[in-house]
Amino acid sequence: MAEDFAKAVEDGLKLAKRIYLGKDKAVMTAPKLPSPPVQGLADYYLPSAPMVYAVISDPRFVDNPDFPSYQPHVYGRCDPPALIPLQMSGVDLEVNCYGDTAFVQISGKWRVHCVMGSHSCDCRIAVPMGNQGSILGVEVDLPKKSYSTELVGLEESKCIEKKARPQDGGFMKPHIFMLTIPQVDGGTNISIKLRWSQKLLYNDGQFTLIVPFSFPEYVTPAVRKISKKEKIQLNVNSGIVTGILCKATSHPLKETKRHAEKFSFLYESEVLTWSKTDFSFTYSVSSSNMFGGVLLQSPPLYDHDQRDMFCVYLLPGSQKSTEVFKKEVVFVIDITNSMQGRPLEATKNAISSAMSKLSPEDSFNIITFSSETSLFSTSMELASKEAIERATTWLSTKSTVEGSTCISIPLEHAYEMLSNTSGSIPMIFLITDGAVEDERNICDQMKKRLKNSGSLCPRIHTFGIGSFCNHYFLRMLAMIGRGEFDAVCDLDLIENRIQKLFSNAFSTVLADITVDAFNDHEQIEVYSSCIPDLSFESPLTICGRYEGSFPDTLKAKGILGDLSSVVMDLKIVRAKDIPLDRVLARQEIDLLTAQAWLSENKQLEQKVAQLSKVTCNISEYTRMVLLEKNKIDKAIESSGAQKVKKTDPHKIEDPLAPRKTLLQSLSVGFGDLTATAENIRPGFEEPKLPDAAEIFLKATSNCCGRMCNRCCCMCCIQCCSKMNDQCAIVLTQIFTALAFIGCIECCTLCCGQNGQ
Repeated sequence: MAEDFAKAVEDGLKLAKRIYLGKDKAVMTAPKLPSPPVQGLADYYLPSAPMVYAVISDPRFVDNPDFPSYQPHVYGRCDPPALIPLQMSGVDLEVNCYGDTAFVQISGKWRVHCVMGSHSCDCRIAVPMGNQGSILGVEVDLPKKSYSTELVGLEESKCIEKKARPQDGGFMKPHIFMLTIPQVDGGTNISIKLRWSQKLLYNDGQFTLIVPFSFPEYVTPAVRKISKKEKIQLNVNSGIVTGILCKATSHPLKETKRHAEKFSFLYESEVLTWSKTDFSFTYSVSSSNMFGGVLLQSPPLYDHDQRDMFCVYLLPGSQKSTEVFKKEVVFVIDITNSMQGRPLEATKNAISSAMSKLSPEDSFNIITFSSETSLFSTSMELASKEAIERATTWLSTKSTVEGSTCISIPLEHAYEMLSNTSGSIPMIFLITDGAVEDERNICDQMKKRLKNSGSLCPRIHTFGIGSFCNHYFLRMLAMIGRGEFDAVCDLDLIENRIQKLFSNAFSTVLADITVDAFNDHEQIEVYSSCIPDLSFESPLTICGRYEGSFPDTLKAKGILGDLSSVVMDLKIVRAKDIPLDRVLARQEIDLLTAQAWLSENKQLEQKVAQLSKVTCNISEYTRMVLLEKNKIDKAIESSGAQKVKKTDPHKIEDPLAPRKTLLQSLSVGFGDLTATAENIRPGFEEPKLPDAAEIFLKATSNCCGRMCNRCCCMCCIQCCSKMNDQCAIVLTQIFTALAFIGCIECCTLCCGQNGQ
């Protein structure tokens, strides 16, 4: 899909050369392409900032809407359609950071500068998002209409008649959201507001925000007299610490306000060209030691759950001298045939890199599995240089094999190997791309085993590849095992993300974390049943709800890398200026969905759906729709006039209600047992549909045993008086396009008689 998109943009830029912009005005040209084309050229045209494209099927209509050039007639159509990037006349970026979460809003103005004023085209919006980005909403304002996105429940989505089409809206890549606005007139100015949330990066006591904000040169208006204003507003409310120090920024920000844990910056300027770099900002916290606190907040009025919210945060500080744990590690790797190619090679590379970072006193082992299990060693091996070299060689010889996916047996082997460890933190890393039938049973069995394992029981870290594995099973398994979960649907990111998972786990500085009030207070609900460990490379947040009064004091206990115990006093703060419901929404939805899947609890599903709708966060139990509002109808309604519209007498319909278009499902689902059993390889892109000729040949191949390749369904009806249902469907679709050439010859070949 990404390659097709890039090719469409490349075609669009070439097509845009037709546009004449006036005698003394610059002509937009396509950027110079690498020659010869290099691998990864697709990324060259993928959006690195919010973009809008004109979808061009008929090149005859490509022209300046203000200065028609009367160019020579163009024959043919663009199939697939070309994408011409629209020119942008203004952009306003506003970012609000709360703790490790950022809410991003970009408002911009684009113009359909490439289509005749007497014609129209679809406009496709592309929204690239930052680290762990989650789309929250899109609003589009046109002269006669307005559009906005909304989340609805699954039952309501079934009532929307229009079938969801891939081109209407969905994810082109996991971090790039696409939305198509239909039939926008040439020369129209489009105002668009985009909203999403993303996570800040954390490293060595510093938070870093990176927002995609690098615009290509060809979106700058060719008419140089047009005012181009670029504005960036940044507000940071850490809610947790004072003494924040700003370290670096990509754009010349000016500080406008500072108060304790809050500060604001502003950048505003007239520019010749739009920003060529992503917006980034880094700030550090003052403490060098690990510390924590608690944020409390009452729920908003629209919240379905009217219990108060709390968020416990723990930060590792910036002291790298903090001792990390001695480790015993077992890598459990899926090598079924679906992992062939990039998934398995990336996994091998990541594991080889992880083993090289183990200390000599650490120990490790590797288990590969499909329908059978294979072990590198019958026992744990010390991470000596020689042992790591042998393991790397052994791993390199492993290739994918046919067979089903069996997770429970290798997981049991890994647990048994780590059941008698002492003086170290045992870790299991499970990497798979498939789903299995006994997932709930696996969770129940591991929960029982880990409950009886005592202090420093094996940690289970899970990593999913693609959408065929059950992300919520892997998340729940990691939650039970006090570990971390991550997943990718973009195969290019596998190695980097697995290495990040390893790095976080290997840098654990506080384990077996408990908060005193959680076990003694029946009115407190913690969404994560087992608190994960604190890593030096990532802050830890624990969220939940409570009734009545919250304890006045709170203490967190844990075990340090030298196996000594530590107790931390947690400062309790009533969060006034932080929308805690929005900050915690993504984490809350993911955790509750995993619990709803495990328990098959319908009430939890409804709770997730309600939370999803009010916070605009995507979930498994909601669907996104595009609302179209006609401003003319609205004006008539406000003037008191009545609009008459013919409707189905059996269907109650408000003629002034917004028109709704159902978009593609944006969630990952709960795995695919069929795809796993068939060893279908993972990938974010859907398989391409066969063209009409392929459909016809496949459909007619079973029509008649004596049928030649050129036979048509009508011929079979005349010859054999039979036609299966598949043929009937194809016939109705493409009957008018068929030319019955060679029917007489065909009938002779099929039935030995001439057709009429």
